[in-house]
Amino acid sequence: MRLLLIEDNVPLAEELLVRLKSEGYACDWLVDGRDALRAPQDESYDAAILDLGLPGRNGLSILAEWRAAALPLPVLILTARNSWSDRIAGLEAGADDYLGKPFHPDELILRLRALIRRSHGADTSPHLTSNGLSLDESRQCAVTAGGTIDLTGGEFALLRYLMLHPGRVLSKGRLADHLYNLDSERNSNVIEVHISHLRNKLGKEVIETRRGQGYIFHGCHD
Repeated sequence: MRLLLIEDNVPLAEELLVRLKSEGYACDWLVDGRDALRAPQDESYDAAILDLGLPGRNGLSILAEWRAAALPLPVLILTARNSWSDRIAGLEAGADDYLGKPFHPDELILRLRALIRRSHGADTSPHLTSNGLSLDESRQCAVTAGGTIDLTGGEFALLRYLMLHPGRVLSKGRLADHLYNLDSERNSNVIEVHISHLRNKLGKEVIETRRGQGYIFHGCHD
């Protein structure tokens, strides 16, 4: 999953980038509100974490313009403006969730997981479950009837994205857009390797290859 972090507090942003990466998220970081306004137009982001007090353009006006343009990007506001009136203003502007500073990083991660799952029509139970397969996002492992299956960071990130889009053909390009940030070198061969490893661990039928199109997650049906 690829996130857009818009935060002008450099120490906080750097701390969040480390934590988000450890949770299997690719993340692009912006400081200036004017850059943030244009950033998500390609729909390659799965969610945005948006501060309100930004240089160049404040967060509420950014969010209002995104929503006026019918941009469906899930947005979690993260701000020191934590009064009830601020929360109401943020939600009325189109925020999907609102978290005040100071905050605990674990709460941010849990809210982010729930926000992304809701945006894909998935439930918010402790494990992400799709087509007979369960994914423990906290431990980054798969859970099947046969037990727990360890995953590498790359396998976990790819499987999570596939499970949020069951039955849909996902091209290598789309997978790369949602699994790597702007600074990453995007190599489609790496995706192929992760797909191969996931099949070896979970079963050949879990992920189908559509030649010239991409991959389809079917899940475990035994």
